[in-house]
Formats: sequence, C-alpha cells, structure tokens
Amino acid sequence: MSSFIAAFGWIFDPAHNVGPDGIPARLGEHMLYTLLTLVIAAAVAVPIGFLIGHTGRGRGLAVQISGGLRSLPTLGLVILLALLLGIGLIGPLIALVVIAIPPLLAGAYAGVESVDRATVDAARAVGMTEWQILWKVEVPIGLPLIVGGLRSAALQAIATWTVAAYIPLGGLGRYLYDALPLRDYPQMLAGAILVIALALVVDGLFAIVQRLVTPRGVSEGRVSEVHDTMRSASGRGAVLAD
Repeated sequence: MSSFIAAFGWIFDPAHNVGPDGIPARLGEHMLYTLLTLVIAAAVAVPIGFLIGHTGRGRGLAVQISGGLRSLPTLGLVILLALLLGIGLIGPLIALVVIAIPPLLAGAYAGVESVDRATVDAARAVGMTEWQILWKVEVPIGLPLIVGGLRSAALQAIATWTVAAYIPLGGLGRYLYDALPLRDYPQMLAGAILVIALALVVDGLFAIVQRLVTPRGVSEGRVSEVHDTMRSASGRGAVLAD
C-alpha cells in the first residue's frame, strides 16, 4: 500500500506536471504517437478490409496475414526497425503500424461481412450501385464491429508505445525506463498507473462510441458481441497461420 501512496504522491507532485518531462507533456506525446499509428494503420487496413468484406475475395489470405502479424514479437520488431532505420520515431512508428493493422483489418472485413446478405440483395434490387451498397448499407450496419477493431488497435498501440520507449523516445514509457536504473520505484509505478489510466479512459470512450453508432434495428447485443467476433477472427487466423 505504501508503494501506491508513494506513486500517487509522485503523480500529484506539482514538480512533475511542468516542463518537457512533466506528465502533461509525456501524456501528449503518448497520445500523439498513438494517433499517428491509428491513422496510418487505418489508411492501409480499413479500405482493404472493406473490399474483402464486400466482395468476399481474399478473406483467407487476410486472416493468415492478420494471424502472422499478431505473432510478431513487439519489442523485437521495434528494436530491429530502429537498428535498420536509425534511432528516432520512424522505426518504432512502422513497427507499431504493423502491429495495429491486424485488429483494424479484422474489424473492417468482419463488420462489412456481418451484414445480412438478404439486406445486401435488397439494396441491389432497388438499384443501388456496389459503392452505394458499401457506404450506405454495409458500413453503417457493420460500424460497431469496425469501431471495435479501432478500439482494439488503440489499446494495442497505447500498450506498445510504452514498450517502444526503450528506444530513446517520449511518451509515458519514459517514466519506467528512466526510473529503472535509478531504482526509483515510485516513478516506475506512477508511469504504469498513468498508462493503465490512459488505456481505461480510451477503452471506455470507444465503448460509448460503439453503442452510439449501433444503428436502429440492430439487436442490442450486437455491440457486446464485437470482441467475441474479433477474437473468433483472430483465432481462425492463428489456426491458419500454424
């Protein structure tokens, strides 16, 4: 209990809330890294996922790729790319994008694929083009699953950017790595608490968004089934990857 008291004392110490090493600055860096990761990964994975979900083509390959990428060792990939591309943001950012792609890809194709085919056929029957079917029918109905993929990727990015601070970068992970050689355990525990708090807040916000984007007429249990569907897709990927 004394360790937690010391950690919270460290967090609320006014001296640790100002300057480039202050909590607001480190928190801002961590959120910026996470946002960059999600934007780049989504730009790659979401269009591909939409195409796979709409056409049904390439699904097996997408599942295999997702399973393969999920099996990559996080810290090893970060260090490898840092060594190849030099110390800085680019190497870890590429590594984090690679790690964030699988949940975004799975969420995108699972969301579009989950739409009842009778609904899609009805849309075609009234004269909608394939583009209109995708954006006016499949994406709105599958949005809870799509947001679920983004939610999983965001939590993955928040956790992994903490590890990526092993490379001299900013973010909340700095508190852990800077304090380790000094055996400053209150600072280390404070850093862990801040990362956990950020992850919980982001997860809660995405949970609210998932409920808000659930279309009328879609069953209430749809949002709560998002993670089950994502885990199912991941599980199939792991089997195929083996």
